[in-house]
Amino acid sequence: MNASANTTDTPWPTGPATQETLQRLLNDRSVTDIMLAVPDIQGRLQGKIFNARVFLERMTGGAEMCSYILATDVDMTPLNGFELTGWAEGFGDFLVTPDLDNVRMLPHRPGTALVFGTPVHDDTPVVVAPRYMLSTQIERLRELGYLVKAGVEAEFVLYTDGPSGPAPAWSENLDYGLQHPPVVDDFFRHLGDALNDTGIIYEAIKTEGAAGQAEVTFAYGNALAACDDYAVFRQIVAAIARRHGMTPVFMAAPETGVGSGLHLHLSLWNEHDQPAFAHHRGEDLPPVMKHALAGLISATPHMAPLYAPTGNSYKRFQPHSFAPTRYNWGFDHRGCAIRVTGHGNGAHLEVRLAGADANAYLALTAYVAAMAHGIEERLTVWPARDGDAYEDRDSIPLYADLAEAVAYFEHSTVAQFLLDKDVVRHYSHAARAELTWSRRHVTDIERQRGIR
Repeated sequence: MNASANTTDTPWPTGPATQETLQRLLNDRSVTDIMLAVPDIQGRLQGKIFNARVFLERMTGGAEMCSYILATDVDMTPLNGFELTGWAEGFGDFLVTPDLDNVRMLPHRPGTALVFGTPVHDDTPVVVAPRYMLSTQIERLRELGYLVKAGVEAEFVLYTDGPSGPAPAWSENLDYGLQHPPVVDDFFRHLGDALNDTGIIYEAIKTEGAAGQAEVTFAYGNALAACDDYAVFRQIVAAIARRHGMTPVFMAAPETGVGSGLHLHLSLWNEHDQPAFAHHRGEDLPPVMKHALAGLISATPHMAPLYAPTGNSYKRFQPHSFAPTRYNWGFDHRGCAIRVTGHGNGAHLEVRLAGADANAYLALTAYVAAMAHGIEERLTVWPARDGDAYEDRDSIPLYADLAEAVAYFEHSTVAQFLLDKDVVRHYSHAARAELTWSRRHVTDIERQRGIR
C-alpha cells in the first residue's frame, strides 16, 4: 500500500522504513526524535517523543507508559472501573514494545520518525488495545484462508475561528468542485505533499457537499497498514490545518443535518493472492462474498459501540442523508449499510456504518470479525435492497442512540464470542462513561431552547 523506503536517492525515505534505515538516519543526524505511538480507544496516537539515540540504545525492547491511555475518554480523563487499570491499581504502567520494522518518517515534523508500539503485560499483548484487536481478527480470517485488504474513505470538516466562534472554512456546497478558494487549494496541496512525503498513498482529495467538508480516499491494501496510515493521516492533517489557521473536526454529525462518514472498503483474497470477491454485475455473488455479507448483516448489530462510539454517532443516521438507517445491503447503493461496488477483480464491500468519530482499528475489527463469523457459519444473506433503502421495513433498524447500542452490546453472546469477554467489558465501560458525561452536561442547544 505504501511506497518503498528509498535509501539511495535521498537521506529521507518515504513510506515505512526498517530499523537499519532508522539507525543510518540517526548516524547521519537526519533523525533526532522518535515518536513511540499507541492508538488509543478513540483512534488517536498517544505516546512519548524520545531522543533518537537514547531510544535506539536503551528502548528497543520497550518503554513504560501509563496504562490509562487505553482507559480514558476524549478529554484524557483517568476513568475508574476498567479491569485494565484504575484507582484500585494506582494507574500503573504497561510496557510498549516498538515495531522497529515499520517506522514512519514525518516530514511535516522534520527530524522525527514515528514507531507504532504494542502494549504488553508480562510479555502478553493487552487484548483491549485497538491495533492488537484488529490483528487478531485478521489472523482469524487468515486461518480460514483469506487475507483482508482495505481502503479508507475519510470525511471531516475544516473550521476556522470566526467572530461568533468556530465556523466552517467555506460556506458553499463545493461537492466535486474544482474551483476552490485559495486557502483551500493551499491546504490541499500541502496536505497532499505531506502525505506523499510520508509514503501514504492517497487516491483523491475532494471537497464535499457540506460547508467546510472534505474527503480523502486512500489506496487499497493491507488492512492493518490501512489503519496505520489513517492514524498517521490524522496526525498530519491536524498539523497542516493548524498551520493554515484551521481545525479539522472528526465528528459524525458536526452540524445539524451534516454527516461525516468513515467508509471502509473491504475485500478478501485467497492464499494464492486471487480476489475471493471477484464478480461482474448481473452475475451471482461468489459464495464467500455471500457469507461475508451475511456475517456483516447479522453480527455488526451486536458490536455497534466499536464503530459508533459516541452519542453524536447516532445523529448521523438520518433518512436520505447518505448514512444508513438499517442493516441492509445493495448493489452500488449509497443508502444501504453495506454497498457492493467495484467490478471484476476490483469488486468489494463498502461498509458505511462508521462515522468520522470512529476508531478505524475498532470499526474494522468489528467488520472483520463479522465477516469471519459469516464464513465460519456459512450464513446466507437475503436479497439486495432495491429502491429506496430508507423505506426498507424488512431489515433491522440501527440503534436510536448509544444507550440502546451499549445495552445490546454488553449482553451480547455473539459479541463476547467474536471479540472476547474482556474486550466487551472494556468497551462497554467506555461507552457507559461517554453516556455519563453526556447526561451531566448541558448543551448549547438546550440553552437555546430554554433561554427565551
